[in-house]
Amino acid sequence: MIKAASLPIDVDLLAFSQALTHQGVRHRIIEESGRQVIWTPTESESRMVRDALAQWSELEREQQAPEPTRQPLFRPGRMLNAFVREVWLCPITISLMLACALVAVLSRLGMQVWRVDFLFYPLLAPDSLGALLGDIVNPVLMARTLTPMFLHFGELHLVFNMLWLWYFGRQLEPRRPRWLYPAAILFTSFTANTAQYLLGGGNNFGGMSGVVYGLLGFAWVMQKMLPGGRPILSDQMFMVFVFMLVAMELLASSWIATAAHIGGLLAGLFLGIVVAAAMRRRGNARGGGLDN
Repeated sequence: MIKAASLPIDVDLLAFSQALTHQGVRHRIIEESGRQVIWTPTESESRMVRDALAQWSELEREQQAPEPTRQPLFRPGRMLNAFVREVWLCPITISLMLACALVAVLSRLGMQVWRVDFLFYPLLAPDSLGALLGDIVNPVLMARTLTPMFLHFGELHLVFNMLWLWYFGRQLEPRRPRWLYPAAILFTSFTANTAQYLLGGGNNFGGMSGVVYGLLGFAWVMQKMLPGGRPILSDQMFMVFVFMLVAMELLASSWIATAAHIGGLLAGLFLGIVVAAAMRRRGNARGGGLDN
């Protein structure tokens, strides 16, 4: 690995790191002796980091310089640019949020769920996981094991899930490799929905909560096993989610798809362990760190 740059610990490099990732520049940011050090696997990528850092530092100085005249608070152009940038960085997350919003409108937040009943989990063999998997004989049935994540019942249910999907999605989706985030969505969604179907006694459930808990477990394990990158959540935040899961089971078990929450969380933890272990082996084989 080649040391590309060293910056003070108080410099926020999140946006800079996301920009490098979007440009395909492999890098790793770690803390050494109270400073942030950027490492790259090749000299050419190290030069790209230094060039980008010089441009980024100049842009930061320009943005921090006092403006000669008062600017309007509402700038449609800047807001549009910010929205386009988020769509470019997180197209999957935003697409999922828009799909959930559309389904919420069509079903009137679950009050007229018959309009979207094709999104419910398919009626497969409920005896065991093996029997259930044997009943999935075409792509349509496979897709329907995922689609319950688009269903929401009530404003609070929808808003809570969308806020946390956005929180985790905008930090996980831009990272390399880009296939990992959609893979995590599909795996945690299938596991959460299937667990709820097998253990919940019916297919009248829905919500993105299983995926949210899956991303929670995935992100927590990844940052534990691959330290050095910018953390996504603290241990305290992880424990708050676990406490909420226990509290919901004790206080509102009849209203909450508990099996989906637990299934999603366990799926995320499992996937994080597998991916982090594979990436650590790959990093050791190459004699260097990991891509952010």
